[in-house]
Amino acid sequence: MEAVPARARAYVAGVALVALVCLLPLPGIRAPWWAVALLAALYAGCERIAARWRLAGTFHPVLLAGAFLLPPPAAALVALPGALLSRVDHGPRLLRRVWRAAQLAVGVWVAARVHWAMGGRNAVVASDFPYALVPAGVAVLAFCLLLSLLDGGILALAERIPVRRAWRGLFLRSLAPVAVHGLAGLMMAVLWRSPYGPGAALLVLLPMCVSWWVFAQYHRERAAHQATIRALVQAVDIKDEYTRGHSERVGQASMMIARELGMDDTRTEVLRFAGILHDVGKLGVPTRLLRKDGPLTPEERRIIELHPEYGHEMVRGISFLGEARAAVLHHHERLDGSGYPYGLLGAQIPESARVVAVADAFDAMTSTRSYRRARPVGAALEELERCAGSQFDPRMVTALVRALSRHGWHPAVTADETEETGEADGTGEADLPRPRPGVVGRPGARR
Repeated sequence: MEAVPARARAYVAGVALVALVCLLPLPGIRAPWWAVALLAALYAGCERIAARWRLAGTFHPVLLAGAFLLPPPAAALVALPGALLSRVDHGPRLLRRVWRAAQLAVGVWVAARVHWAMGGRNAVVASDFPYALVPAGVAVLAFCLLLSLLDGGILALAERIPVRRAWRGLFLRSLAPVAVHGLAGLMMAVLWRSPYGPGAALLVLLPMCVSWWVFAQYHRERAAHQATIRALVQAVDIKDEYTRGHSERVGQASMMIARELGMDDTRTEVLRFAGILHDVGKLGVPTRLLRKDGPLTPEERRIIELHPEYGHEMVRGISFLGEARAAVLHHHERLDGSGYPYGLLGAQIPESARVVAVADAFDAMTSTRSYRRARPVGAALEELERCAGSQFDPRMVTALVRALSRHGWHPAVTADETEETGEADGTGEADLPRPRPGVVGRPGARR
């Protein structure tokens, strides 16, 4: 987002102006400035820890505790130092910091205003914990809803994402973690107003910090997994330059099929890995065969057909891949038993492999190759439907058709691909041969 559109800059400026208005003190209401300073310093410290642990997002319990304890303008002020000094990985840094500070300030102001309007302040002062849940819960909902609305707006303007897609799912995805942070913030506020004072309130943050640290470890492990997969895919792309981008697109299509079938997020992610790594075995195939322009001899075809087994040998020791390893081995099997490497029939083929087989063939047909241009998406889907039941699992084909009818096909393309091919749909792919009528990628062809 280096070159931010003017309309997005205007949007940020508008939200920042609203944040400044939110900071105006309310007549007749005095804020305990020592509490504002303590909470602001605590929030800034939490942001520094998040930066050190390389965690995305923000630490909401302190902000929401401020919303439950302080007048709205003072609560909004708590967010500013930490947000303005937070880590920013990409430019323009100043604009991003201003956006984050303004967004949080407005969100906390709204939460505090809702909380006060529902009498939450009296419940917190009286340490009436059960009855304090209702105003606090409504305030958390308002906070989460406002952040989601603002996030959707900046996505639509800065990233040029359609408005409906920009807001889709933002609120529901953020509600659970914000609700947990809100409960912790309410516990902080109640203990702060109790005879034990602010010191006891800070103890609430200890289990939150432990869970945060655990999440940081998980985040690092996940990043290591992604780096492993990326390195393998890059090695394949270097070896077989015609398939550049193919693996990522197959991973994307596999994920769409998995979601359409109702698979949970964990399994969907595994199937994305399966699609990305399905051709990793090409690292064991001589480069001259992968780049050969003319027809392959029977012996050369047999060598090419070994790549699923090579790939399985490479990834079988990577435990986090789970059933993706079976997909790497069996994604060229066919329902009628004419596939390879083992000629499995029907349900003998692992479900993950049946998903990747459809995604692989779809991307091959919709990508430009050296000997033909890409097929339209509709024509590729018709070909898949003709081969459903003999080559492909009909459930997987139907799932892909439904997913594409709802979301369309928008494959991610790297800058290198666009510069080399001059096209924006991922070109230069040569994983599958020219399909014969009614057959997508016959066994023995260069795959």
